[in-house]
Amino acid sequence: MLAAMAFAGFGAGAVAWFEGLERDNSKAYFDATRATFLSDVREPFEDLLDELSLEFGGAPSVRRQNRDIRFSADKSPYKTRTYGWLQAAGRALYAEVSARGLYAGSGYWRMANDQLERFRAAVGDELRERMRAAERAGLELAEPALKVTPRGYPRDHPHADLLKYKSVLGGRRLAPGPEFESRAALEFAARTWRAAGPLNDWLDRHVGPSALPRERR
Repeated sequence: MLAAMAFAGFGAGAVAWFEGLERDNSKAYFDATRATFLSDVREPFEDLLDELSLEFGGAPSVRRQNRDIRFSADKSPYKTRTYGWLQAAGRALYAEVSARGLYAGSGYWRMANDQLERFRAAVGDELRERMRAAERAGLELAEPALKVTPRGYPRDHPHADLLKYKSVLGGRRLAPGPEFESRAALEFAARTWRAAGPLNDWLDRHVGPSALPRERR
């Protein structure tokens, strides 16, 4: 178990704040409710990642609530979730909070071309078993990105279903309620990330971080 520290749960007004933002995604709403956002959402979320970093490592990164609307048809100014992660080697330890509660997940998301080459060269029974073990532990896995096997691989490849993945990650959600508003939310995220550990270990060993410049990914 993790030692008691700053995180004490999300505020009682967190879910209602997100529900209000979904109804009225405007600067007027955000400005009028900024204090609730900070006290019930943003600050607890930062505390959550800070404390989890003591066990899992990685530097916490919490994204801005403002959306980048420069090239988007949707001009809503704010995201309807607050999210961030710890980055350790190639794996990402991700969390988000929204009107639906707390989601925690971990794995490799949108692998770059060099990562996909290594991933596809290594797929096999060990990966399949680790994915099944993650599901038995209660994690929901990302869906395959491709409908057919990638170019250069036969459709009757013995692991054709695994070759269709471009992201390999698992996660689960804690619904709003008493646990969401207590330290149980921190332990929920920690258990989720621990359950993803064997799958992440396989990915770290066979895939690892990308060596490509970010603009080419």
